[in-house]
Amino acid sequence: MDRLDPQAGETERERFAALVTAHSRAMFRVARAILDDDADAEDAVGQAVLLAWQSFHRLRRPEAARAWLIKIAVNCAYEQRRKYGRLVPLDAVPEAAGAAEDPHPDSLWDAVRALPEEARAAVVLFYYEDMTVAEIAKALGIAQGTVKSRLNRARQRLKTMLEEE
Repeated sequence: MDRLDPQAGETERERFAALVTAHSRAMFRVARAILDDDADAEDAVGQAVLLAWQSFHRLRRPEAARAWLIKIAVNCAYEQRRKYGRLVPLDAVPEAAGAAEDPHPDSLWDAVRALPEEARAAVVLFYYEDMTVAEIAKALGIAQGTVKSRLNRARQRLKTMLEEE
């Protein structure tokens, strides 16, 4: 049975659904930054939503819901990567397997996707999700200085990749 919020007249389920709806794109973007495939990112987000629902009653500050959901999505994406590694179905392997990735990305997003996983996650959270360095550090479970250095290296690499284009 859903508990009713006396102030808003909403059930817990409705509040949770509204939060997930509002932040699902951010959750997917960060999961996709960590994982190599849209379907894997969707699976990680689905797992994150389930885990978030199971512990939703423990969320004390509604204003922290976005960062909380993103952190759960990050953890689920990393867990999925650890669990399944970098398995690639044979039908997804191009004929020229082992060929180098195109060094000239067609767009900024392609360039971001070409970054190493750690830098990609920090870039997505900082530039696409407008999170602060402190929020990113908490979400990724790393020091703020590490976030800053990853962002700096990513900016340098993106600049080089886009100038070559």
